[in-house]
Amino acid sequence: MNDRHVALIRAFYDALSRADLAAMESCYHPEVSFGDPIFQEVEGRDRVMRMWRLQLGVRDGLRSDCRDVTADDHTGTAHWTARYTMAGTGRQVVNEIDALFRFDDNLIVRHHDEFDFRHWSKMALGRPHGLLFGWTPMWRKTIRDRAAQQLDALGPA
Repeated sequence: MNDRHVALIRAFYDALSRADLAAMESCYHPEVSFGDPIFQEVEGRDRVMRMWRLQLGVRDGLRSDCRDVTADDHTGTAHWTARYTMAGTGRQVVNEIDALFRFDDNLIVRHHDEFDFRHWSKMALGRPHGLLFGWTPMWRKTIRDRAAQQLDALGPA
């Protein structure tokens, strides 16, 4: 167990729960990459932080709870729960997420979140879209493309 890396993961989620982007950014390596079922792959600290700004903007009142944090000298894991209201739909979301981390220079250089896209889609988007289409590759591509366009439109900080 690497206590420094465990503390780094906890500091990241504490900052996320406060929407403290500067503190979140301080946990990331300049060459960080992020991935999840929606954004897939985002490269570089500036772009990853732009993604988090976007996420915090479309998730009203995000509350995050982190648990089961483990880390060694190279990798770490955590389970976190994201609770928020989806701004575009007004729907309540409780998303259970497993996070994987890699470290370099005692910073997070890789962050990957994994969650059930279909379950998220039903909560975030409701019927008929989330319920009927949440499992289809075409719907996933639509959501991913929209997220990428929003990220590109946001521009640098």
